[in-house]
Amino acid sequence: MIRALIFDFDGLILETEGPSYKSWEEVYQSFGLTLPFSIWSTIIGTTQGGFDPRLELQKQVSRQVDWDVVESRRQASEQALIEAQPVLPGVEQYLQDARRLGLKTGLASSSSCNWVIGHLKRLGLVDHFDCICASDDVQHTKPDPELYHSVLCGLGVRPNEAIALEDSPIGIRAAKQAGVYCVVVPNPLTSQLILNQADLLLGSLAEMSLEQLLNKVNAL
Repeated sequence: MIRALIFDFDGLILETEGPSYKSWEEVYQSFGLTLPFSIWSTIIGTTQGGFDPRLELQKQVSRQVDWDVVESRRQASEQALIEAQPVLPGVEQYLQDARRLGLKTGLASSSSCNWVIGHLKRLGLVDHFDCICASDDVQHTKPDPELYHSVLCGLGVRPNEAIALEDSPIGIRAAKQAGVYCVVVPNPLTSQLILNQADLLLGSLAEMSLEQLLNKVNAL
């Protein structure tokens, strides 16, 4: 029987991935360059991808980039875009229903603890989680399963007693390697990627109630 839900953060609870990509697109455009989504997509959901937008930009321009100025502007743009985003559909209802049904709730994110907890506090959601593990807490982020192993341990549940809620191929790989049933809920960016490794795809968490999901998974 399912005893826990494990949420991703970026792109699953709050749409931060589109704003992050857009802020970097703006930087590249200011230098007369483009940042293809096909390249950016390789780092969605992880901090351990091979692509570094700063290094790539510096390689393509003939002068030294003043990163203090560029990054200050980029972060301001990203933050403004993120703060305009609502909590994604169905998330708050799932959290409320999980508590009502006696399920434990965890969060596994490749972002930093400051990033995740800061946004959760701003959104009034941090107290909904029994265990939060982010990049600061592990040696390897997604697609490595270490974040999931840490959350499972923190919640005191086995892999077959949890459901992972993810939005990206990298997140799916991490959940599946940890042995956790994975529901993928893509956002506008990750909907362009191959997501067929997930056990179930939903357009949003509002598409299926938590009770329906539990009935579906517990019947397997």
